[in-house]
Amino acid sequence: MAASPHAKLFNLLDITGEDAVECAHLLDTPPDEPVLRAITAMQGRLGTFPVDSIRADGAGQDESAVESVWIEALLRFAPSVHAYHLDLGIDSAVSAASLADLGLQLRLNRRVHGQFGLDTWAWLTLHMAGNLFRLGRLQFHLVPAESQDLDWVLGVHIPEDGGLSPDLVDASFTEARSFFPQYFPEKPARTATCDSWMLDPYLVKRLPESNIASFARRFTLDRCTDAPTDAIYFTFRQRGLQDLDKLPRETSLQRVVLERIDDGGTWQLGHGHLAL
Repeated sequence: MAASPHAKLFNLLDITGEDAVECAHLLDTPPDEPVLRAITAMQGRLGTFPVDSIRADGAGQDESAVESVWIEALLRFAPSVHAYHLDLGIDSAVSAASLADLGLQLRLNRRVHGQFGLDTWAWLTLHMAGNLFRLGRLQFHLVPAESQDLDWVLGVHIPEDGGLSPDLVDASFTEARSFFPQYFPEKPARTATCDSWMLDPYLVKRLPESNIASFARRFTLDRCTDAPTDAIYFTFRQRGLQDLDKLPRETSLQRVVLERIDDGGTWQLGHGHLAL
């Protein structure tokens, strides 16, 4: 049986199973104009260190159609990002681990919605700018600093495919401290930032011995903003606050997340920083 013509790409992006079949269908015909426009938009950002993701242009667009366009564009553009990484001297395995978030997000979308799609496609456009890397357990996004006191910072993100043991987190930060000075010496980052519901002080207070609390305590908390649905989405992979009584309460984290809402509370996004 002949190998799929897309096998190398899907291996790079960790796309498997039914998602691979659906992605192959998208690639088996030439790209149409909306896909070409999306690719052009990503090409213009490659190597420019953007802070923000691309957003869909125009109102009233069918969400599934937008997702289909961007899935195909991401698939077609990913090899250019991989080549960009390699041209910088970055190890192929680091590039692949970074781009493999596409496959992970496709699987998460299937878990949330029960079908092929990518409602987080805008998040993936950050990877396609070439400045977001997975180093061990964590992802690091090298961007210009908002503060006048700093030139560059590393935004820290936490992929959903493992635990947050202190050893794993330590290893990721250790790798980041050598990786970015090696490949981006002209963009020194002395500070890492994290914007996450995991930095909500309520969580640290209720689960003080947890790995999440240990992670949160690494950061100096600068401020909090309301994010009512984040904890539900990242704990249960459910969009919105409907049918909370049907969600499981099997783990201490699940119970804490739901009990706070039961008590009339609101989950927040903690915004913190740490010195590298």
